[in-house]
Amino acid sequence: MFISEAFAQAAPAATGAADGPFGGLGGLGGMLPLVLMFVVLYFVMIRPQMKRQKEHKAMIDALAKGDEVVTSGGVLGKVSKMGDTFVGVEVANGVEIQVQRSAVVQVMPKGTVK
Repeated sequence: MFISEAFAQAAPAATGAADGPFGGLGGLGGMLPLVLMFVVLYFVMIRPQMKRQKEHKAMIDALAKGDEVVTSGGVLGKVSKMGDTFVGVEVANGVEIQVQRSAVVQVMPKGTVK
């Protein structure tokens, strides 16, 4: 009873090379969207982050005594001492703090600190 109905069903149509969005690419066609997503991710997120890191490193290397800087904590001051890993920042007359070079976020224009 069920067997005769099963034989009566039509066979599925054969798929050609042009069927589907990626045609006859086979296994490569399944990986193409993943590769495209990675390429977009690289240009939207990874590349700009690397560019920002490069710019920050150049700014840190160019620091000099007398530069007016802002630290990552928001402290504004003038560079008074330079070291290999630390920088002395004068935040007020006679008040100096030591911060890591990487904590300097921005170099301000001259005359910002009064």
